[in-house]
Amino acid sequence: MIPLQKDNQEEGVCPICQESLKEAVSTNCGHLFCRVCLTQHVEKASASGVFCCPLCRKPCSEEVLGTGYICPNHQKRVCRFCEESRLLLCVECLVSPEHMSHHELTIENALSHYKERLNRRSRKLRKDIAELQRLKAQQEKKLQALQFQVDHGNHRLEAGPESQHQTREQLGALPQQWLGQLEHMPAEAARILDISRAVTQLRSLVIDLERMAKELDTNTLKNAGDLLNRSAPQKLEVIYPQLKKGVSELLLQPPQKL
Repeated sequence: MIPLQKDNQEEGVCPICQESLKEAVSTNCGHLFCRVCLTQHVEKASASGVFCCPLCRKPCSEEVLGTGYICPNHQKRVCRFCEESRLLLCVECLVSPEHMSHHELTIENALSHYKERLNRRSRKLRKDIAELQRLKAQQEKKLQALQFQVDHGNHRLEAGPESQHQTREQLGALPQQWLGQLEHMPAEAARILDISRAVTQLRSLVIDLERMAKELDTNTLKNAGDLLNRSAPQKLEVIYPQLKKGVSELLLQPPQKL
């Protein structure tokens, strides 16, 4: 890290990480930092009990981090994230009976942990979307084959036995065969529609997951858990039931004879 000795600041750049400001916050002396960078600085400085601006070393209040970074119960800087209650905790919260048996992460570790989980879930759903699209293509191909068989059969019946070199008895059996094919067509069409709806819902979840992973900060940590629960495999069974079974069964089916 470049030493923070100058009192001037390059516009739009965080003096701590030397990158473009992300969710910029201003200290009491007017210097701008990434909120996460300044939060980490405050956490390291908490041992001395004095919080100073990392650039000019003037004393600052922890309240510059914003309301989401100050415990509403004890008016102290939050330092941990409780996974059970999904609350940000200060040092006084940590020793309260309510949280004694809970699992807490430092805010820095929580941000890293949930960002990785969000990205991992997004990658999983993208694979599921690709699998559903393959299933949809197979279903559409099957439906087209059924439609072709029916249309081709109608043409043969209209042509008559002389041009087709068939007896009237053979032609008389064809409508029963087409009827069997027609009975499957509404179910195939309905399944294609269900798959399309599932793909749309999963794409919406992927957008939410990727946006939250990109914008995740202390204020949105509690929402990350809610989104992960909403996109959990057991919850998605309602969206695309028996996905893997459906794909396996379809791929094992013999090709349609035209």
